[in-house]
Amino acid sequence: MNPKLSVITIVYNNAKDIERTLLSVLNQTYSNIEYILIDGASTDGTKEIIQKYGERLAQFISESDKGLYDAMNKGLALATGDYVLFMNSGDEIYAPETVAEVFASAPSGDIYYGETEMFDENWKSLGQRRHRAPEHFDWHSFKFGMNVSHQAIYIKRSLTAPYNLNYKYSSDIDWILKSAKKSSNVVNTHLYVAKYLIGGVSKKKHLASLKERFKILSHYYGFIPNVINHVFIALNLAQYYVRHRKTND
Repeated sequence: MNPKLSVITIVYNNAKDIERTLLSVLNQTYSNIEYILIDGASTDGTKEIIQKYGERLAQFISESDKGLYDAMNKGLALATGDYVLFMNSGDEIYAPETVAEVFASAPSGDIYYGETEMFDENWKSLGQRRHRAPEHFDWHSFKFGMNVSHQAIYIKRSLTAPYNLNYKYSSDIDWILKSAKKSSNVVNTHLYVAKYLIGGVSKKKHLASLKERFKILSHYYGFIPNVINHVFIALNLAQYYVRHRKTND
């Protein structure tokens, strides 16, 4: 089994981190990777860094866009792989062997997923995400929070649809759930598959992001069940911070 993987990186004015992300993809031991870079017309030197690796990229576009998900749709439209993976600027594929290990974990999955390690802006490890990846994942799995990160999920391209541009901060949740509803063979790789740089649009616009997330989850799970689920989310969050505070005292 040697499926083609389209890795798509979205970047805008991130000269500080883009090379790290690029090299994490280009240094994969797995050979059947198509790497697509979508740059939002950066002006800080990002474009020049990317151009150093131009010959190793399948596609490179640098032009203004209507936001993150519009740029992601451009990448998706260019992808020709059997699977797609979004690895945005600042994030990394976990190790050089990761993609090979993902596809070796089981044949012909609709979705492959794994665990994510978090890093701060100085690239210091913060350990595993608070939401651990579930043992079994399906479209019901986000009821109590997004427990598989966008960077840690490989989706069969034939199951994907364009991102819904009505959502500005959390369209990735809608996109994953839409694909998961069509999936019958979801593979837990039991591997760390991604390194994630904390921050991003949804952190800067946290309240707007939470409202949008609530709307999306209500669409999939129903309004009343979603309200009840959010009570559990709030309780779990409170317990987490109490435990965390105790361990730090």
